[in-house]
Amino acid sequence: MHLTTHLDVDVVAVETDSTLSMLLEIAAPAPDADAERAAATLQVVLDRSGSMHGAPLEGAKRALIELVDRLDPRDRFGLVAFDDEARVVVPAGPVTDKAAIRSAVAAIHAGGSTDLAAGYLRGLKEARRAATAAGATLVLISDGHANHGETRPDVLGAVAAKARTQGVTTSSLGYGLGYDERLLSALARSGGGNESFAEDPDAAAQAIAAEVDGLLSQAAQAATLLVTMSPQVRGLQVLNDLPANLVEQGVQVEIGGLYAGETRKLVLTFDVPRLPVLGLLQVAELTLDWVELPNLEQHTVTVPVHVNVVPGDVAAGRVPDPVVRTELAYLEAQRAKREASTLLSDGDIAGALRHLQSAGGTVAAAMASAPMSMRASLHEESAVLSELIGNVRDGAHSRAAKYTSADARRKSSYYGRGMS
Repeated sequence: MHLTTHLDVDVVAVETDSTLSMLLEIAAPAPDADAERAAATLQVVLDRSGSMHGAPLEGAKRALIELVDRLDPRDRFGLVAFDDEARVVVPAGPVTDKAAIRSAVAAIHAGGSTDLAAGYLRGLKEARRAATAAGATLVLISDGHANHGETRPDVLGAVAAKARTQGVTTSSLGYGLGYDERLLSALARSGGGNESFAEDPDAAAQAIAAEVDGLLSQAAQAATLLVTMSPQVRGLQVLNDLPANLVEQGVQVEIGGLYAGETRKLVLTFDVPRLPVLGLLQVAELTLDWVELPNLEQHTVTVPVHVNVVPGDVAAGRVPDPVVRTELAYLEAQRAKREASTLLSDGDIAGALRHLQSAGGTVAAAMASAPMSMRASLHEESAVLSELIGNVRDGAHSRAAKYTSADARRKSSYYGRGMS
């Protein structure tokens, strides 16, 4: 993989507090048509509670059957269905008998209440059992609020975080307007996977297909970025919605998997206090580790980040990089959207509206100096924010909370797939 760094400014004034923003682009190698892809392991956990009766459950079953048709015999697939208890419908293992799997999926019927934790924990057990050296992906599909068993987002999020360290990625798909977006968001965020929102069966099928597309085209797994800051740097902020942990050497950011040909973008800001000496300063060292698929080879790339410390009159003439500043504003808007979703879920409608309006202002201000190639994405984001503000004002609070959470997650976690 290839790393490219861009600072918003390449000089800072001596004896002056500064904040540096950096855009990091991680480019995965282009797909090789002749190369054999890595075998995939996919575990699905499906809500079959009473609220899924009819079109929601039938749509999910159709999507799962189409999913199975796309897998190879060397791939591994498992399915757990849950209502007030969890049941293994398809034991996780190689996809050698597609007819039997289709028949098992087709036989699923709606049941009672929603013990999401039971389904998730049983699915994790299957995923761990069937996982290969490349790990496994678990996709949880639910349309309702968990009303049995463990329901606390922080507790289940911690379970997902632990599973991620054991090679199991958790993605979530919220179906309709009745599910708990805080819970499904916590699972996806802590589990390092995607968070999707589908209002109808067709949208759910598209989300499931997209999850499989990413899984089957992965070029790298378990990518992490270690940011080792120089002693002169006081603090670091990761703008992307990715798990970041303090470790002995610095801050480690969990990036996860990348698919072939993808360019992932991360935006970091460094808090640099008054520097007393002129000259070239190393702000940080970036170390990217990943496992290349399908050969499971470990790779490491290290890149230093430097800035020039110059007299104040020289620094006064600097012109910030418009690309970096635009990317920064875009992610700041996603952060405001995540806050708005939380406030909507908590019933603070006025607070959520303020955050959405703030995000709209951030995007509008960025548009004035954005490069022409990036304006289409900003216009699209502005339209999304306008629609969400309209939803909130019209009383569609549940839809706004769910769409905002999933949209912000997609745009700030797997960033680079839709911007510029």
